[in-house]
Amino acid sequence: MLVQSSERLELHAPEDVVIARQTVRRGAVALGFNLVDQTKIVTASSELARNTVIYGGGGAMVMEVVKNGYRAGLRLTFEDQGPGIANIDLALKDGYTTGGGLGLGLGGAKRLSDEFNISSEPGQGTRVTILRWKGL
Repeated sequence: MLVQSSERLELHAPEDVVIARQTVRRGAVALGFNLVDQTKIVTASSELARNTVIYGGGGAMVMEVVKNGYRAGLRLTFEDQGPGIANIDLALKDGYTTGGGLGLGLGGAKRLSDEFNISSEPGQGTRVTILRWKGL
């Protein structure tokens, strides 16, 4: 997979979640994503950026424009050095939350993505990478 461009955004405050959404929408529009695909990746990015700020204590998002042969996509990586997730399978279940939310963030982001990867260990932080291909 070829990375054509990369942009890093620090995520430390609720305002940064809004900036992340705007950044991802701009990237999706530039790649020619249709409105449905724009909405899916922007929604997923919003959930993951919010988790990074609220549960991870802040971190960063890296947005990459990638190509794999004829396909183009947006790959987003969210990383924090927070408390980590003890049980990833449980955290992906709808309704599970350690805070006051609805418990749809991680599972929802996974469903809205073409590819999803999460790694986390208690005390070591969390890294979530999603990828949405144009037109899939």
